[in-house]
Amino acid sequence: MSKVNLENRTGVISGPVSQAGQCLLFLFRMLAGIRFSLTQIQTVMQQTYLIGARSLVIIMICGFFVGMVLSLQAINALEQFGASDQVSVLVGKSLFRELGPVLTALLFAGRAGTSITAEIGLMKATNQIEAMELMAIDPIHRIALPRFAAGLISVPLLTAMFNAMAILGSVVFSIGVMDLDSGIFWSKLQTSIYFQKDFIGGVWKSFVFGGTVSLIAVYFGYSARPTGAGVGTATTNTVVLSSVLILIFDFIMTSFLT
Repeated sequence: MSKVNLENRTGVISGPVSQAGQCLLFLFRMLAGIRFSLTQIQTVMQQTYLIGARSLVIIMICGFFVGMVLSLQAINALEQFGASDQVSVLVGKSLFRELGPVLTALLFAGRAGTSITAEIGLMKATNQIEAMELMAIDPIHRIALPRFAAGLISVPLLTAMFNAMAILGSVVFSIGVMDLDSGIFWSKLQTSIYFQKDFIGGVWKSFVFGGTVSLIAVYFGYSARPTGAGVGTATTNTVVLSSVLILIFDFIMTSFLT
């Protein structure tokens, strides 16, 4: 009985480890296909539009209301200490360091990551990938690599847009609704945000989150079982694993960057 339990535990441990190794090998195969040719660059730009530009609406709307909610909560908390003029400091620090990169990556995983997985999984279910292999075309280089590169490019840009809309939402609520002094708001924001510590740290997080979500999306799509249920399972796994890894990597990077 103990031998059976040991084998079960070994299987539980070796399964995720084996899948992580396969995902890493998949990444190396993609990176080996980088050619910087005109065709490849055009494909990457096309995918950047499809998965990046088409995610702008949800990013902008969510960013605007996140900024308003942050300002509302910050003002209510800071008024107890007579420091409501520090609202822009709290909002700016929270956005550039944590909320901007994390929330953008989570939204990107839910909107674009699932789309990438479902698209590649559908190609596999309809034998399009096998047809490319028969024509001596590597589907990893032709299909997976442009989508991975597009996600790596899109997430930092979407994070910048999210932060900009959140600051706008904070301005609308703090200055327009709560009638805070605009000069104090902007001066506190400018003096509290440091380029190296806050802005660059958020950019690094965005690149890591974008690469993580894109890699998981293309890997699960490419390795999905060629059935409707298989594609659905792969899509669900993309969202769940991406969300968990984003939060884990955020903690690790925050520990080193602070």
